[in-house]
Amino acid sequence: MDNHLDFGTRGEELAANHLEEKGYKILERNWRFGHREIDIIARYKDLLVVAEVKTRSGTMWQQPFQAVTRQKQRHLVEATDSYIKKNNLHLEVRFDVISVVMDRKTTEIEHIENAFYPLLR
Repeated sequence: MDNHLDFGTRGEELAANHLEEKGYKILERNWRFGHREIDIIARYKDLLVVAEVKTRSGTMWQQPFQAVTRQKQRHLVEATDSYIKKNNLHLEVRFDVISVVMDRKTTEIEHIENAFYPLLR
């Protein structure tokens, strides 16, 4: 596996562990709908939480959460809609972004709840 893929996978593991420590139940990791992927789907109380994880080695050019573009948001909403229909769920949905910044010495995790709301078409 490529180093950048290992790096991203490690970030997703750290993000999932972070959520579990906060009381979330991880339902799916890397759930796919066609070419779209949801990094983490979790349950927290009466919410279905869809989390996009962005892992970086630094923040010189941009914060990781800034990489979640409107197009990426649309893809997440489409995939989430499919997941909800497939599993016949009746839960409120929240879209979160988890930024993981790792270097050789430190790891910082920032969990942004309600990072975006689905856009009307």
